[in-house]
Amino acid sequence: MKIVLQRCKQASVTAEGRLTGSIGRGFVLLVGITHDDTEKEAEWLADKIINLRIFEDADGKMNRSLKDVNGEILSVSQFTLYADCNKGRRPSFVDAAAPDMANSMYEHFNELLRSRGVKVETGVFGAMMEVDLVNDGPVTLVLERKNEK
Repeated sequence: MKIVLQRCKQASVTAEGRLTGSIGRGFVLLVGITHDDTEKEAEWLADKIINLRIFEDADGKMNRSLKDVNGEILSVSQFTLYADCNKGRRPSFVDAAAPDMANSMYEHFNELLRSRGVKVETGVFGAMMEVDLVNDGPVTLVLERKNEK
């Protein structure tokens, strides 16, 4: 799994002209799934994201987690994170998981986040979406967890 995490002051996602998710302070997650991802990778990433200390404390140091600030998550599926642009002019998406498997893993990942007490809003899997966010910092991280078989 590969996730682009952006710390935000607020964010929303619209799919097919309809608002499907909206959050205040927290994280926007762009979530990519590849063929051999398992629940193990999803669990590791959920724990990592919830506990990352990237919000400022009273001294202005990144020392507080999403849980510490009662933050929220906007999770958006993003198969293009697994694009391979090494050959030609058009990206190849052969490393992205098939839609059925990716949707199942994406839903499982979101449930893991919710089970840890975080409000999670989402887009619509497979739809064309518009994501609107007020980036905070900006703070943007790329997290990746590969299946260690």
